[in-house]
Amino acid sequence: MFERLSNFFKDLRKEVGRINWPTRGETVRMSLIVIVFSLVVAAFLGALDYLFFNLISKILS
Repeated sequence: MFERLSNFFKDLRKEVGRINWPTRGETVRMSLIVIVFSLVVAAFLGALDYLFFNLISKILS
């Protein structure tokens, strides 16, 4: 059992060495893209919520 576990960790170390990690610049750029996209979606949903709230308020009053 310990041999299998040892082999697993050896293989894991080899696989991690093959990963093409992003550079710091790529990470920052992709993070900014995600943040901007999230803000745009939040603004869009907030605007829809505001419009529907006002529409329903006018209908009910």
